[in-house]
Amino acid sequence: MTGINPGQLLTFVTRPALEIIGLGGMAAEQIMTGISLQESNSGYYLHQLGNGPAIGLDEVERATHDDLWTNFLPCHPDLKAKLSTLLIEGLPKADQMAGNLYYATAMARLVLYRRPEPLPAAGDLAGQAAFYKQFYNTAGGAASVDQYIANWNAAKASSLWA
Repeated sequence: MTGINPGQLLTFVTRPALEIIGLGGMAAEQIMTGISLQESNSGYYLHQLGNGPAIGLDEVERATHDDLWTNFLPCHPDLKAKLSTLLIEGLPKADQMAGNLYYATAMARLVLYRRPEPLPAAGDLAGQAAFYKQFYNTAGGAASVDQYIANWNAAKASSLWA
């Protein structure tokens, strides 16, 4: 099973979305690509299997989405304004994570951005996988560091920055 071609996802969704919100760069692009590969097989699934609460390429949970809007974005008005430009008027915000790939990517990036720890360096796959597991999937989540790395390697994702 494959989702969106990772190179096209990077070029046409991930990179532009991160640039719009001002949180791009190679390290951010790489971890967001890894998260998309891990969470949804690069967009093969747009809603968590088993009717779980996670939505979109990066499977952000509704509660996490709402918490970002309630508790994080009011303290970051410039970021909130940039993020708001990605919204489609008339659709519930959380629901947009399933079909508005720019918005879904930006929301997932905010999950990591609100952490005080810096992202692992570009090219540090093991560090990115561990960061993902600790701060995005969490200790109780089903994913593993090894699984993240295996998905990255299967997609030949390193070649996207060669």
